[in-house]
Amino acid sequence: MSAIQASRSLPQFVRFVIAGGIAACVNIAIRIPFGWIMPYSASIVAAYLVGMTTAFLLARLFVFDASHHSTASEYLRFTLVNLISLAQVWLVSIGLDRVIFPWLGMTWHSPTAAHIIGVASPVLTSYYGHKWFSFRGALSI
Repeated sequence: MSAIQASRSLPQFVRFVIAGGIAACVNIAIRIPFGWIMPYSASIVAAYLVGMTTAFLLARLFVFDASHHSTASEYLRFTLVNLISLAQVWLVSIGLDRVIFPWLGMTWHSPTAAHIIGVASPVLTSYYGHKWFSFRGALSI
């Protein structure tokens, strides 16, 4: 049994969380070196784009069935859903790092902690957005 077939035995939401978790790790890992060459705020957006592409590839392979839409159309739809998620990630990350954590007196790796929480924040909105919009009209395989 292949890894793809084995993964299909897991519930779809679990597969989505695993794929998203891998993409989130890519997002968070790449944000750190991006932060060396650009402002924190911009590094969140740049890293999100890398993580989003990773998430699309994993979602298409392991989570959602192929749809009747082209790959380009699915990626465009995926991007539209992720623009909403990006706003959520950015607001949570910036809000925690610049407002909540300073208010709490938290300074230890606060940009990274804020970014991790921010990246995790849209799990439900993303799942349903991708299920009902990005990959809507999926063909049964």
